[in-house]
Amino acid sequence: MSHYAVIAPPLFSHFRALQALAQALLERGHRVTFIHQFEAAGLLSDPRIGFEPVGLASHPAGSLARTLRHAANPSGLSIRRVIADLCATTDMLCRELPAALDRLQADGVIADQMEAAGGLVAEGLGLPFVSVACALPVNREPGLPLPVMPFAFEQSERARHLYRSSERVYDWLMRGHGDVIARHAHGFGLAPRRALDECLSPLAQLSQTPLGLDFPRAQLPPCFHAVGPLRPPLARLDGAPAWPVDPARPFVFASLGTLQGQRYGVLRSITRACREVGAQVLVAHCGGLDAAQAEALREQGATWVTDFADQRQALRQAQAVVSHGGLNTVIDAIAARTPVLAVPIAFDQPGVAARVAYHGIGRRASRFSRGGALAEHLRQLLAPGGHTAALEQLAQQLHQLPGAAGAALITEQALASQRPVLAEHAA
Repeated sequence: MSHYAVIAPPLFSHFRALQALAQALLERGHRVTFIHQFEAAGLLSDPRIGFEPVGLASHPAGSLARTLRHAANPSGLSIRRVIADLCATTDMLCRELPAALDRLQADGVIADQMEAAGGLVAEGLGLPFVSVACALPVNREPGLPLPVMPFAFEQSERARHLYRSSERVYDWLMRGHGDVIARHAHGFGLAPRRALDECLSPLAQLSQTPLGLDFPRAQLPPCFHAVGPLRPPLARLDGAPAWPVDPARPFVFASLGTLQGQRYGVLRSITRACREVGAQVLVAHCGGLDAAQAEALREQGATWVTDFADQRQALRQAQAVVSHGGLNTVIDAIAARTPVLAVPIAFDQPGVAARVAYHGIGRRASRFSRGGALAEHLRQLLAPGGHTAALEQLAQQLHQLPGAAGAALITEQALASQRPVLAEHAA
C-alpha cells in the first residue's frame, strides 16, 4: 500500500474529479490525502480520503470564499484579482508542501495541471508525480490556440499568427504567476520555467478530454493518456425518470456550473429562449440564486428550478443542454448523446465551446445573447438529426476510455515504477 498526496485548485469540479480518482486508488488498497487550505476540506465528500490543511497564516478563514467570488466574476479589472489569488495560492503551496509531504510520508503526488505547485514541489523533492488535466490540457503545441482562447481551429498562417499573438498576451497577463513559478523553481534547484505546461510529469499525464473532442494534436508526450471522465460509476436508471417530462414537448437542461450559477441574467435569457421554442426547461443554479430569483425564473417560463440536479440523469432525459461550456458538462452530454449549446464565460470555457462547434456536437453563443438569439440556436439543436452522427462517434470513443479505474492503474504504475507509462497513441 502506498500513500499518495493530491494537489489541486480548490474548485468543486477539480476536487470531485480527483476524488473519483482517489476512490479508485482506495479500492486498490492505497491511502490518499488532499493537501490545501483548510476550508477546501469541504469540497470532499468521501470520509475515507484524508485531508491535510496548510497555509492558515496566509489563507485564513474566509479566504477561500473570497477567492471563489473573484473566480465567479473574472472579467475586466477583476481578472487581476483572480490572477493575484492564483499567485498567492501557488506561493503558499510551494512554501508549505515540503513539510506537509514529509509529515504524511507521501510516496508520490497527483498534481492537477492547473496548480503548478504540485509538480514543482514534487520534482524539487525528488518525489514521483503524475499530472491530471481536469480541464482542457495545458500542453502547448505550435499551431494550436491556448485552451483559454475562443478561437476555432484553422491551419492558415493568419490563424497561426493569431494563436502566437494571443499566447504572448496571455503570458504577459500571467507574468506575476510566472514569476512565482520561476522563483520557486530556482529555490528547488530546478531548470528555469515560468508556465503551467513546464510543470508537468514526465511519468504520466492523464486527461479527462477525449482526443476526439480536442483540436487535432501532433505533439503529445508519449506518457499522455486521454482517460476520459473521472467519475464514480453511474447508477442504473430504474423506476420513474428523475423529472416528470412531457414527452410531447422537448426538454432542455440548463446549468452554468458551480461558479457561474449566480448569473441570473444569463439564466433568464436561457429560460425565455426555451419558452420561445416551446421547450420544458430544468434550471440547476448550483446554489447561486436566491428564492426570489428562482421564482422569477419560473414566472419567465422555467418548468423546474433547483439548486442541484443529478446532471448525468438529467442529460439522459434532455434533448439539448445549455451550459457554460464546462468540460465536465460537455463530456457528460457526449456520453448521453445530448447536443450542447455552449455559452462560455471564463477560463477554458471559450476553448471548450470552440471545440464543441468544431466537432459538430453543438453550437456556441455569447453570454450576452438575448432570448431570441438563443432560441434560434435551440431550434437548430432540437431539429432532428443535425448533431446525431458527431455525438454518436464521440460517445463511442468515450465509452472505450478507461475512466477513473484506468487512471488509477496508470497512476499506480507510474508512481511505483518511477518510469514513464506510455500511451497507446505513442506506441
